[in-house]
Amino acid sequence: MGSHGKQQQQITHEVDEEGQIAIFHAQPLSVVAEEGEETSYSVHPPLMFAFNERIRPLLDAVDKLRHLKVAQEGIQLPTIVVVGDQSSGKSSVLESLAGISLPRGQGICTRVPLIMRLQHHQNPEPELHLEYQGKTVPTDETQIAKAIVLATDEIAGRGKGISHTPLTLVVKKRGVPDLTMVDLPGITRVPVHGQPEDIYEQISGIIMEYITPEESIILNVLSATVDFPTCESIRMSQRVDKNGERTLAVVTKADIAPEGLLEKVTADDVNIGLGYVCVRNRIGDESYEEARVAEASLFRNHPLLSRMDESMVGIPVLAQKLVQIQGTIISKCLPDIVRKINDKLNSNVSELSKMPQNVSSVAEAMTVFMRIICLSKDCLRKILLRGEFDEYPEDKTMHCTARLFEKLNEFDDELQKSAENKLTENFLVDEMKVLDEAKRIELPNFLPHTAFLVILQKKVDQISNTPIDFMEKVWNYIEIVVTNVFTKHCENYPQLHSATRRAIHSLVAKMKAKSFDRVMEFVEMEKLTDYTCSPEYMSDWGKLMAQQKSFIERINNYYSITIEGFGNIQIGHLRGLSNVREQAFDMKMRITAYWKVVLKRLVDNLALHLQLHVRNLVDRHMEPEIVNELMGSQGGGPGAIQRMLEESPSTAKKRERLNKSIKLLKDSKEVVAQIMDKIAFDN
Repeated sequence: MGSHGKQQQQITHEVDEEGQIAIFHAQPLSVVAEEGEETSYSVHPPLMFAFNERIRPLLDAVDKLRHLKVAQEGIQLPTIVVVGDQSSGKSSVLESLAGISLPRGQGICTRVPLIMRLQHHQNPEPELHLEYQGKTVPTDETQIAKAIVLATDEIAGRGKGISHTPLTLVVKKRGVPDLTMVDLPGITRVPVHGQPEDIYEQISGIIMEYITPEESIILNVLSATVDFPTCESIRMSQRVDKNGERTLAVVTKADIAPEGLLEKVTADDVNIGLGYVCVRNRIGDESYEEARVAEASLFRNHPLLSRMDESMVGIPVLAQKLVQIQGTIISKCLPDIVRKINDKLNSNVSELSKMPQNVSSVAEAMTVFMRIICLSKDCLRKILLRGEFDEYPEDKTMHCTARLFEKLNEFDDELQKSAENKLTENFLVDEMKVLDEAKRIELPNFLPHTAFLVILQKKVDQISNTPIDFMEKVWNYIEIVVTNVFTKHCENYPQLHSATRRAIHSLVAKMKAKSFDRVMEFVEMEKLTDYTCSPEYMSDWGKLMAQQKSFIERINNYYSITIEGFGNIQIGHLRGLSNVREQAFDMKMRITAYWKVVLKRLVDNLALHLQLHVRNLVDRHMEPEIVNELMGSQGGGPGAIQRMLEESPSTAKKRERLNKSIKLLKDSKEVVAQIMDKIAFDN
C-alpha cells in the first residue's frame, strides 16, 4: 500500500450563480501537524484540518438553530446521525473522533439522543460541558462519562428506559475535527432486565425520527464480524435512504475479522452511497495517540487489510469525510433553510395580525360586537342580495343568489310534475262528472262556474304542499349561510358563538313561520276564485278550442286522436255521451289555459316574497334579534358580552404560541443572516 502521507486538500466555499454556498474540493487531504507540518499516519496526527476555520461558522449557525429548536417549526436542519446495532462499536468510534471517554457498560449506554459538538480550539486545556433542560454543566475529560450518566438519569430516569429529549455535549479541544453529530441509542431487539418490553419500538421511533429527514446524513456503524445485510441499522437506513445517497458506513473491529472485509466493502451489497471507512478502535488502556499509531500500522502492514485503498481506512480519513460531507450538506441546505424561515415567519406574523386585540371593557366589547354585526351584514348583502361572492370565491355553497335561483327553478319543476294529469287516460271523465253534479234549472248552453271552481280547487289541493316544502328548504339554507357568515366573523371570539347561533335560529324560525303563513294565503287565494288579466289565458284557450270541432267529429269513428297540448288520447269511451262532452271539452281547455297562469303566479309570488323577506332579514330584523339575545334576559345575554372580556383559553394559547414562534424565527433569521453576511464578506 502507498504512503499515507498526502498533500493537504484545500476546501473553499463561495457563493455560486444561484446564491447557494458551494464547497470545492481540490487535492487529496492529509492531516496537518500542530506546527503546520505534514506528517505520516505513523506519527500522531491531529484530526482537525486547515479548512475547519472556513466550515466552523456554518456549523456554529446550524448548532445555534438547533439550540433554538427551529425544528419545532417544521424546519429540518442538516445533521450527521450516528446509528448502529448494539455492540457495533459506535461509542468507540465517537470516542476516537472526540478524544474523550464515553459511558461504557452492559446494555444500552446511550439512552437519549446525544448531540456531540466537537470544536477545535488553540488552548491546550480542553473545555467540556453538557447542556440539557436549560442547564449548562461544566465537566472535564476525567469526569465526562460520569457526567453524561448523571445527566441521562436526570432526563430519562435511573432505570434502563430511553427518552426523546436530547443531551448536548460540547467538546472544545485542540486537534479535534469541527463536527456536530447526533449519537442515538444502539439498536437491540431483546430487552434485558429492567428495560421496557417495547424497547426496540422505542429505539426505532427515535432513530426514524432523526434519519427520515432528507437533510440528515446517516453514519451507519457496522461491525466487521457480522453480515452487513443482517444489521438492523442497515435495514432502518434503507427504509428512508433506499439508494444510500446520504449514508456513510463505518466498519469497526477490522482487526478482529479481516478475512473477506475488502470484498464486503467493495461489493457493497447494502447500497452505501457515501462509501465505507474501516477503522480500528482503541483497545484496553491504549491512549488515543497510541491507538491511532496502531491503526495506521495495521492498515499499512496487515496482509489483508493493507490491500484496502488508503481513502477508506482510518479514523483520520473518517474525520476528513465527515467534515467534508458536513460542509457540503450545510451549504446545500442553507438557502432552503433561509426560505423556510422567512415563509414560516411571514405566515405567523400574518396570522397574529388577524387576531383581535384583547377586550378590556364592556364598551369595548360592545364596539367589537357591533363591528362583527356590521361586517356580517355587509357580507350577507353581498352574497344574499347583490350576488357578489369575492369573500367566498371557491365555496359555491355561499354563492347564494345563484343557489336561490337554482332552488326556485327546482320548485317550478316540482310544481309542474305535481300538477301533471294523466292526459291520455279517461279524457274528460272528471269534467263530465262534475258537470253532471252541477246541473240546475237554467239554459243548457251556459258553463257552470261552480263546476270550474270545483276542478280548480282539486288541482290546487294537489300542489298545496309543494310551496311549503320549497320555503322549508330555502330558509334552512339561509340559516346555514347566515350562521357560517357570523361564525367566520366571530372566529376569534368563541364566547359569542352560542349566542349568535341561538339568535339566528330564532330569527330564521320567525321568518319561516311568516313565509308559511304567506304561502298558505297564496294557495288559498288560488282556490277561492278564478281571475287573471293576462292575455295569455284567452290566447291559449282559443288555440285549444280550435280543435273542438275536429275532436267531436272523430269521436264516433276513431278510438284515439292527437290534440295539441295533450298528445295522443283515447276517445272511445266518449261515444254516446253527446249531451255533456262539448261542455266538458270547453271546461278542460279553460282549466288547462288557466292552470298555466296559476302556476306561473305562484312561482312569481314566492320569488317576490322571498326577495323581500331576505332583504328584511338582513336590513331590519337581524341586528335587533342578535343584540336582544346577547343583552336580554333570555339566554344569559350579558354573560356573553362579559365573557368577551376574558380571552378564551384556546385564543390565549394560540396567541402565546404565535408570539413564541415569531421570536424563535426572528432569532433564527438573525443567526442565518449573520453567517450569510460573513460568507459574503469572506468571498
